Amino acid sequence: MRVSSGERYQLAADVNETYLLGAGDKVRVTVFNEPNLSGEFAVGSDGTISLPLVGDLVAQGKTTKLVADEFAAKLADGYLLKPSVAMEVSVYRPFFILGEVEKPGQYPYANGMTALNAIATAGGYTPRAKRTVVFIRKFGEAAETEYDLTSSLRILPGDTIRLGERYF
Repeated sequence: MRVSSGERYQLAADVNETYLLGAGDKVRVTVFNEPNLSGEFAVGSDGTISLPLVGDLVAQGKTTKLVADEFAAKLADGYLLKPSVAMEVSVYRPFFILGEVEKPGQYPYANGMTALNAIATAGGYTPRAKRTVVFIRKFGEAAETEYDLTSSLRILPGDTIRLGERYF
């Protein structure tokens, strides 16, 4: 399947509101008026976050709001009276880029990142790179999709980007 430049992959604002946590993410948790319960926590390879007092919570595939609400509910069950919990992603899982870029590999994701930003991060195009399309495999999916390479093409944490070779 090929997606034209007129179609949007995902807006940057959507990342903050609908982003689903996964292994490799780090979250900043604030339990108001309880600094000993607040801090930065990593989502483990098993998709869980180990939080103070309550232990492991499943975070894989959930939003930060949902996990924060679950944490607050567990804290309210015998630990705190009306806990208020906020959670935000502090470090997104990396993205991967391969194919016709100078330095293929894994790189840290920055909010609002585009495919062109990712290519620049990986050292730019090789002389053989096809500069009009890019293939993206979304995190958790098996198939990749071909997209027109435009300045507004957004990527998401965990995406795998592949630049093909052009034919002369």
